Amino acid sequence: MSRTILSEEFPRHVAAALAALGVRNLVLSLQDPSFPSAPGEDGGRGSPYAEGGLRFLEFARALGFTGIQLGPQGQTSEDNASPYDGTLFSRNVLNVAPGPLTREEPWGALLRPERVAAFWAEHGGTGERVRHRAFFRAHGELLDEAWATFQLKRAQAVPGSAVSRLAERFAAFQHEHQAWLERDALYDVLCAEHGRDWWRQWPSEWDRRLWHPRPGEGEAFAHRRRVLRSKYAAPVEAYAFRQFLVHAQHAALREHTAAWGLKLYGDLQIGYSPRDAWAWQGLFLGAYLMGAPPSRTNPEGQPWNYPVLDPAQYHAAPDAEDAYAPAPRPGPVLWFMAARMDKMLAEYDGLRIDHPHGLVCPWVYRAGAPEPVRAVQAGARLFSSPDLPDHPELARWALVPPEGLNRAVPRYADGWVRELGPAQVSRYSALFDAIIAAAHARGRDVSDLLCEVLSTMPYPLERVLAQYGLGRFRVTQKADLNNPQDVYRSENARPADWIMLGNHDTKTIWALAERWRAGDEARAQADYLAGRLHPEAAGREDFARRLLAEPGLLVQAKFADLFVSQAQNVMVFFADLFGLTATYNAPGTVNDENWSLRVPRDYREVYARGLGANAVLNLPRALALALRAGDEPSRARHGPLIEALERLAEG
Repeated sequence: MSRTILSEEFPRHVAAALAALGVRNLVLSLQDPSFPSAPGEDGGRGSPYAEGGLRFLEFARALGFTGIQLGPQGQTSEDNASPYDGTLFSRNVLNVAPGPLTREEPWGALLRPERVAAFWAEHGGTGERVRHRAFFRAHGELLDEAWATFQLKRAQAVPGSAVSRLAERFAAFQHEHQAWLERDALYDVLCAEHGRDWWRQWPSEWDRRLWHPRPGEGEAFAHRRRVLRSKYAAPVEAYAFRQFLVHAQHAALREHTAAWGLKLYGDLQIGYSPRDAWAWQGLFLGAYLMGAPPSRTNPEGQPWNYPVLDPAQYHAAPDAEDAYAPAPRPGPVLWFMAARMDKMLAEYDGLRIDHPHGLVCPWVYRAGAPEPVRAVQAGARLFSSPDLPDHPELARWALVPPEGLNRAVPRYADGWVRELGPAQVSRYSALFDAIIAAAHARGRDVSDLLCEVLSTMPYPLERVLAQYGLGRFRVTQKADLNNPQDVYRSENARPADWIMLGNHDTKTIWALAERWRAGDEARAQADYLAGRLHPEAAGREDFARRLLAEPGLLVQAKFADLFVSQAQNVMVFFADLFGLTATYNAPGTVNDENWSLRVPRDYREVYARGLGANAVLNLPRALALALRAGDEPSRARHGPLIEALERLAEG
């Protein structure tokens, strides 16, 4: 393996190049199951908290990455591995690394080393794909053993012992998080009691509405909850203990990443798990669901089946005491958003905001429609539909009058709303204001919030983001080279934007390059990139021919194109970094392949071998190409750095 990527030169020169190019953040994106495992500890799924995960994060920092973008880390189900359908408050206990639990400090030796070794040996995979279902069951059995051991040792613990201190930490965790722990835990026990894994199929209406009593039912429902607490005290505490383990391991990870100078970004998903839809159902509209409207990248739209927060509960109803208050008091929805944000910002350095239009101007469609795809295509914007004959119910939520709409475009178009005054923008911004307030309260900068705006940006969303100076995503693999105004072209990026080749929902850049070479698009890409990276007209055609002739160089040029944009934030998806061609997630597809791709087990060797062959994203080569794209004085000033990067680029 080449030693260049292990030397201090590599991150030092990368950092110097990023500074020279005005890039503030270089972030690697991957989700929990995709982490590689260390030799001998692979149970068929990765975890950022295991030894293999920590080693990989050290490797990413050694390459020069300044941050790691994780996916949503909520609990997923055995039947659905999508992290975007995971829980909002409970963390995914599949991430609990068994290895550390064998240690006396600080875990009280909850698992025997030989038991963990047998688990890895029996359930280990190839390291290429996640084995979600098998891992879900086997790992659950392991955590059951850890819980049983803890109960036994806690009963016999000597004050001051490791187990005694562990018990104290567990009790403090339960007290701090009791507001959501009980709700999430009771969902599991009620699924078991009713023999149904989905709450809407439970035969008991009381249990379906356990946290949503009607007027006059409060005491009766409170009594039912007391009965359940007493009856299921043991499994509720067991659920809390698993959550304690994964939260503690996440806190330990943050200590490591802080020491390495590596920012950790969470993912504020727009959707809700069935558990959350049940636990917080009183906050949602019943007649509508949220989805994605037809768009350039998804002409059919997507019926997400996610509930929609009730605008009537954003603020509390005024009473005599606050009739003269300068602003309405926060209602249950804003309390909920603040609680969610406070927890997330306590656990991450920044957040990716998933589909922010769902917070500002959600696209909604009728719940219970027999054909959800047709329903979502006939949907509307929740706050921008004052007089639609097919959605008269939405008129009460409209923030724009009928004359404020552009009827010449479809109702999902960016320009459907023509103009907004400051008061209207403020009302559209209610949920976003809660996010910003929570960020400020936790000492985060607004620039630590990443807004996943893709092919469309409705005007209300544009205005809300502009007031905070927030940018959007620029996914350059989607750029229309025939349209100079296309939002995905790198020359249209702005400093606050986040620019990338692709993300977890796209094909890898390597798979696309193969398709380009098989057709006519490679030539168009080469010409475009030559124009971006070769400042002088003389020799530009030769440079374009070189991009076509040298395998992999076209991809490196596409990578370099990110760094010559005005965007100060660059994100790289792990499959692109390692030269993979398999797709991580095909949106709208449900199968065992989705969400299962992993970092190669021998990732160090893969990256080192691929550098000189242009078979991986060659970070120093891309940075050198970007620096050479500057004017003559800039190239002269950075000459030694360019030469150093080009040496590193050879591997």
